[in-house]
Amino acid sequence: MTAPIRFPRFFVTSPAPCPYLPGRQERKVFTELKGEHADQLNEALGRIGFRRSQTVAYRPSCLDCQACVSVRVAATEFKPSSTQKRDLKRNSDLVVTECRPWATDEQFELLTKYLSVRHPDGGMSAMDEMDYADMVEHTPVTSSLVEYREPTETGEPGKLIGACLTDRQGDGLSMIYSFYDPEHTGRAGLGNFIILDHIRRAAESALPYVYLGYWVDGSPRMQYKVRYRPLETLTRDGWKRMERDEQSKLIAEATAPRGKKGGAVAGNRGKDGQPVKFPAS
Repeated sequence: MTAPIRFPRFFVTSPAPCPYLPGRQERKVFTELKGEHADQLNEALGRIGFRRSQTVAYRPSCLDCQACVSVRVAATEFKPSSTQKRDLKRNSDLVVTECRPWATDEQFELLTKYLSVRHPDGGMSAMDEMDYADMVEHTPVTSSLVEYREPTETGEPGKLIGACLTDRQGDGLSMIYSFYDPEHTGRAGLGNFIILDHIRRAAESALPYVYLGYWVDGSPRMQYKVRYRPLETLTRDGWKRMERDEQSKLIAEATAPRGKKGGAVAGNRGKDGQPVKFPAS
């Protein structure tokens, strides 16, 4: 006789400074992912705005703010912009390999470089090798580590210049965390290419969506997520397609030159609010 599926228990974190919007507090609701039904639970929660971190699924539950909005790209309908076409062409020679979720020293070195340049004040900048291994390997769901390497004339594995921890769901790919060489000359748009490649991979597998996590209106470092069309946002009434004119306006704002005040907000979390630790449940 099959044991019944238990409804998960949810917990709430204590308020902490928001890593994206100064002067605000963040709070998260989370639950543990475990057992033979972890994939199904993770997928169900992903469709209502949860994200995965190791063996935990979480989403914002702030008392006075709803700036964090879950977004996903309609992969099978995606049409690249002229800039995105250039990024695809520029990086089309990269060797892309889907690997099992296993941490390596090469990946950790690349992550350390990425964080030191792009997120030096984030909580993830203090990660050591064990923290990184936990992030990649402690997964109760179907996950992979997608590597992006330079091509070589001999066919041997080239230099690792990008990677993405990715969950595969029944309706799409969920990009948990991506990182790349931010100072690579001749590889402009590398972070953009990793997202574009995931959109391509999802479409080729007949998976309708690529989940990008949270778009935070008002946070400059989260605005890159609005550049992919068609984009859907999670509302109180479910997933809704963003209006073309609205998205065009947001793209224009995201690509406009920034002044000194447009830099990233320092905080105690990494990109996309990726939490390193949760309270014991």
